[in-house]
Amino acid sequence: MARDPRYDVLFEPVKIGPVVAKNRFYQVPHCTGMGWQRPRMLAEMRGMKAAGGWGVVSTEYNSIHPSSDDTPHPCASLWDDSDIRAHSLMTDNVHAHGALAGAELWYGGIRTSNMLTREVSMDLDNYPNSVGNPFQTRAMDKTDIGTLRHWHRRAALRARDAGFDIVYVYATHGYLISNFLNPRMNTRSDEYGGGLENRTRLVRELIQDAKEAVGDRCAVAVRFSTDDEIGEDGVPVHGERREMFEMLAELPDLWDINVADYSLEMGVSRFVKEAPLEPYMDFVKSVTSKPVVTVGRFTSPDTMVSQVKRGIVDLIGAARPSIADPFLPEKIEQGRVDSIRECIGCNVCYAGDSLGVPIRCTQNPTMGEEWRKGWHPEEIAAKGSDDNVLIVGAGPAGLEAARALGERGYHVTLAEARRDLGGRVTRECALPGMSEYARVRNYREHELLNLPNVEVYRESPLTADDVFAFEADHVAIATGATWRRERFDGEVFVSVAVPGTTPVILTPDDIMSGTLPPPGPVLVYDEDGYYLGGVIAEHLRSAGHAVSLATPADNISDWAEKTSERWRVRTHLMKLGVETIVSHSLHSFDGDCALLKCAYSGAENPRAVASVVMVSYRRPNDALYHELLASVDGQIDKLPFSLLRIGDCEAPAIIAAATYAGHKYARELDAPVDPDEPLKHDRVDVGADTAAMTKAAR
Repeated sequence: MARDPRYDVLFEPVKIGPVVAKNRFYQVPHCTGMGWQRPRMLAEMRGMKAAGGWGVVSTEYNSIHPSSDDTPHPCASLWDDSDIRAHSLMTDNVHAHGALAGAELWYGGIRTSNMLTREVSMDLDNYPNSVGNPFQTRAMDKTDIGTLRHWHRRAALRARDAGFDIVYVYATHGYLISNFLNPRMNTRSDEYGGGLENRTRLVRELIQDAKEAVGDRCAVAVRFSTDDEIGEDGVPVHGERREMFEMLAELPDLWDINVADYSLEMGVSRFVKEAPLEPYMDFVKSVTSKPVVTVGRFTSPDTMVSQVKRGIVDLIGAARPSIADPFLPEKIEQGRVDSIRECIGCNVCYAGDSLGVPIRCTQNPTMGEEWRKGWHPEEIAAKGSDDNVLIVGAGPAGLEAARALGERGYHVTLAEARRDLGGRVTRECALPGMSEYARVRNYREHELLNLPNVEVYRESPLTADDVFAFEADHVAIATGATWRRERFDGEVFVSVAVPGTTPVILTPDDIMSGTLPPPGPVLVYDEDGYYLGGVIAEHLRSAGHAVSLATPADNISDWAEKTSERWRVRTHLMKLGVETIVSHSLHSFDGDCALLKCAYSGAENPRAVASVVMVSYRRPNDALYHELLASVDGQIDKLPFSLLRIGDCEAPAIIAAATYAGHKYARELDAPVDPDEPLKHDRVDVGADTAAMTKAAR
C-alpha cells in the first residue's frame, strides 16, 4: 500500500546543525537496562529501530566519568577508548539504515552514589543522595567545574569518534547540570550562581565546548525543561524558564524539551494520555529557530502531523512507541497504520531500568531479544512442517502464539471458552483508566483477520476428549489463571475467613465479572503490589462504596515504583477518599470485622467492614493440562501430540510475560532450544580476550 499523503510531512528531512535527519521520527534517549554491560544486545536493539525507519536513534544516558555511576541502573558510558569500540557497534548498525545516532552525555551529581566505582560524586553542595543511599556529594569549587568541563569535552570527542552524529548536553531531570539552573539549589556567590546569566553559564560553556570538540562532524543538542516546578497536569509553572530559554535559544543545534514532572513526561496511560506536554511547549517554537523535539507517547500519525503542522515540534520524539513498535515509521510510510503495535503506556519497559535488567515490552515480546535470541519484531522463520496446532485459550499468551504461528504459515486453531477474546486484558481494560490495555488484544485480533490459516472459535470450552478428537500435532494450553481468595503467609496460602463464618470475600475476578460488594465499607487487601489493587479500589469507590486499601508492604502499589506510577497511584486514591493502610497484613475476617496486624510490631488493628476484596495471588487454570497428562499416567511423551502450558496457565505473572510466553512458544515449536544454553550471553569473555592478547604478543 502507498503512504497516505496526509502523512507526507512526517517524512520530510530535517537539518540539525551540520547533519540531516532523513525524516521527523526521532527516538529520544531512553534507558534499556543494558548500558555498557551489554553492548551487543544494545547495538542490535537500537539498529532494529533504524531498520524500522526512525530518522534518529539515540542512546541512553552516557556517564562521562566514573564519578557519575548509576549502578545498579545500567547506564551507558564514555569513559575510555573501549567505550568508543563498544558504541561503534551501535552507530554502525544505525548508519547502515540511513539514520543518525545520538549520544546523551550525563553527569548525575546528587542522583549518583557511585556504588560500583566508589568515586566521590560532585554537586553544588554537600547534598544527600536523592535516591536515599547514605552518601553525600562533594561541594564543587571552580577547579571542579573546570574538571567537569574537561570530562564533558573528552566524552564529546569519544562520542564523535564512536560515530555519533548528535551529542547531547543533558540539562534536565534533576541531574548536576540542571541543578546549576535551579535558583533554590544554586546559591553560589561566584560567576556560576545568582542571576540567570550566571546560572546558565555552565550550560553555555558546555554547549560551546562540545561544539568546539566535535566541529562540523556532529550536531549539539540540549535536553531542557520548560517549566520551573511540578504543578497541576497540563498547567505549566514556567517561572523564569522562558527567560532562561530565550538566553540559550540559538546556541545548540537542537532542543529536546522535557518537563519538571517525570511522572507526567513518562506517565502511565492510566493517568496520562497522548501528547500531554503540548501545554508546556507553548512558547518554545516562537523563541528559537532551531529544530525542536519532545515526547508524548505518540502512536497516532494524525496526532504527529498535527504537532508538526501547528508548529509545536519539528521532530516527533518517542521512546516507548519506538519500543512497542520499532517499525512504526515504516508502517506509516507503507500505508499499514492499522498494523502498528501501539504502546499501552504500562511502563514495563521502564521497569527494566529500575530493576537493572534488559528492557522488555508488553506489546513487543521481541524487545531486548534481538541479539541474544535473534528475534526480529516483523520477521519470523517459515514453518518447519505441515503440522497443525491447537491453542486453547485466547488471552494475551494464546493470541500472541496464534498470531506468530500464523505468520510462520502453520495451520492454527484458537479455541476460546468466552465470547470475547483477550482473557485478562479484556477484563482489566474495562476498569478505570485501563482502556489502552485493550491494545494488546486489538493488535493481535486485527492481525489474525489477515491470516486465513488461523481459525478462531469463540464460546468453545474444550474438554480433554475434545482435544484428543481434534487430532492436532501440537497443543498449547493458554487458559490463564484465577485470582485466589486466600493470602500467602510466606510459606502457604491461608484463608482469612474466621472458622465457622461465611464472610463476603471477593476477588478481582468477581469485581470484573460485575459482582459488587454488599452495602457497607469495603476493605481491598493488596498483596499483589502492582496496579490492580489501586484500580479495584477506585472502581469500588466510584460505585459509591467507602473503601480502604491495606497492604503488608511499606508502600501502596509498591512494585509500581518500578514503572514510575506509585506516587500517582497513592495521590489519586487519596483524592478519591480511599483510606490507605501500609505495613499491615490481613489476619482474619468474620463478616463484620477485618483484623489487620502490623507487619513489624504485630499490633492488632480491627476494622469494621462488610466485605473484603482479596488482590493477592493467582491460581493457574491448568486442569485441562493435568487431565490430558493423567490420560497417559503423566508420561507426556505418550501423548499423540506435543503438549505445553504457556503464559499464566504455567506461571501467573504480568501481561508482558504472557505475550512473551506466547511468542516464545511460536518461535520454538519446531526449533527446540538447548535448555542448558537457552540464549547467548552478552558479557566480556575473559578467555577469548586472553587468547587474543597472547596471539597479538607473538
